[in-house]
Amino acid sequence: MSSSGSTYGDIHRYEPPRESTAAAVAIVLLTVVEIIFVGVFTYGLIKGWGIASLDGGFGNMFLGTVMAAMFVNLAFILLLYRKEFLPDVMIVKKRRRKWEDLYIREEDVDGESMTDGASESLKRALYPYMKR
Repeated sequence: MSSSGSTYGDIHRYEPPRESTAAAVAIVLLTVVEIIFVGVFTYGLIKGWGIASLDGGFGNMFLGTVMAAMFVNLAFILLLYRKEFLPDVMIVKKRRRKWEDLYIREEDVDGESMTDGASESLKRALYPYMKR
């Protein structure tokens, strides 16, 4: 998977952004709609639409819907900006092996076999007073 001639940290692929006019116009229009949503939400908070005892909870649900619309609209603005105005860059990075994440030394990757030290343990079990 490693490509020849590229070292870690090099830019592997760089595609400049498209910067389309239609996306810029769409972002501006979505920003105007976002400002309207924020204005309606702020006005509703100031006027007390969120107090459930006044209207049976309808104002509270309305304010929640307006807030959800604000966040969905903001998501579309960010999606358009990222897709149309940010470059597509791929940087070559070093891929770490799994055992490096576990803080294991390279010589201990395979672990220990079941017979490592078995003869010494058997001797100690048979001769408990053996000199160490």
